[in-house]
Amino acid sequence: MDLLTPVGRLLYSLVFISGGIFHVVHHRAMTEAADSAGMPLAGFMVYLSGAMIFFGGLSILLGYYARIGALLVTVFVLTAAFTIHRFWLIADPQMAAIQTGLFMRNLALGGGGFLLMSFGSGPYSLRDWKPERTRAGPTLITAPGAT
Repeated sequence: MDLLTPVGRLLYSLVFISGGIFHVVHHRAMTEAADSAGMPLAGFMVYLSGAMIFFGGLSILLGYYARIGALLVTVFVLTAAFTIHRFWLIADPQMAAIQTGLFMRNLALGGGGFLLMSFGSGPYSLRDWKPERTRAGPTLITAPGAT
């Protein structure tokens, strides 16, 4: 069951790591979207949010300062939910439905971030990395009390 934790961290973090890369690669389109949603300093905010979610996702994936990484991605998804995906302002039912789905997705990702902030990275994380002087080299301690 301990293997579920790093798999969960991997799956959860992929959306943020890839999203951070997307923010940089598609900066112009992301800036236009953020600007049309009324985001102040849209170009800067796209770079800032891209860095937040990339490094937050990487932190979660590796289990290294995962609580801080979870805070970064949670701030991003909840801010985006209420500033970018404002479905209640959209008259077109099809576009409103799309934005409702994105809004709810961001709320769910924020909930996952709160769980990570609460429980931490769990086993198989760099948080547990303790180099030991042995012939075999450093080892990864996977759980408290593991030998």
